[in-house]
Amino acid sequence: MLVDKPAGPSSFAMVAEVRRRTGARTGHAGTLDPFATGLLLVLSGRATKLASCFVGLDKRYLTDVDLTALTSTGDPEGVVVEQQEPPSAGELARRLAGLQGEVELPIPAASAVKIGGMRAYRLHRRGVEVEMPLRRSRVEALDVIAYRDGVARLDLRVGSGTYVRAIAAAIGGHCTTLRRTEVGPFRVEEANPERVIPPEEALARIGCRPDGLGASA
Repeated sequence: MLVDKPAGPSSFAMVAEVRRRTGARTGHAGTLDPFATGLLLVLSGRATKLASCFVGLDKRYLTDVDLTALTSTGDPEGVVVEQQEPPSAGELARRLAGLQGEVELPIPAASAVKIGGMRAYRLHRRGVEVEMPLRRSRVEALDVIAYRDGVARLDLRVGSGTYVRAIAAAIGGHCTTLRRTEVGPFRVEEANPERVIPPEEALARIGCRPDGLGASA
């Protein structure tokens, strides 16, 4: 199922809602932060066995980045830890140019990554400071749609596992909005929680073998 997640509920809450409705085992193919909106791929029943085919798909996002402040979480839910004058349009372009292709960025402290066996966001909530590991990410496109009053609206095409909040922090700001518009060939405009896409149809769109064990060339 293709679900357009609203801001507020967690991805787990969206999955739980589908599970209550269907009574079937349910999961998803890539989480969204509670403040984020947009496309969530929900797998139900036998389709949950095919998760490996969908979790690695490229993603596309729209985000508004406030370049006047850094927050503790990289999003509007954190506290402001630093304020500064926003960069000029030219300086912003220079910063973005350095984030094209393969990049290594620290994973946000408020994330589901495990540190010493515990989720990083739990440690963050407790005020425990840890050195977050770097993650190699692939940024295919990073375009400025608009830049006004220190807020840049960006259109990003990135590889799976990329933290948009990390990109926002790397250019000196934090995400105030984040919307996932595409996951592989699936678009948020197609979202309809009442429509169940047959696994065979979904697999055909991404070129994955019906046994769910890998992708074809």
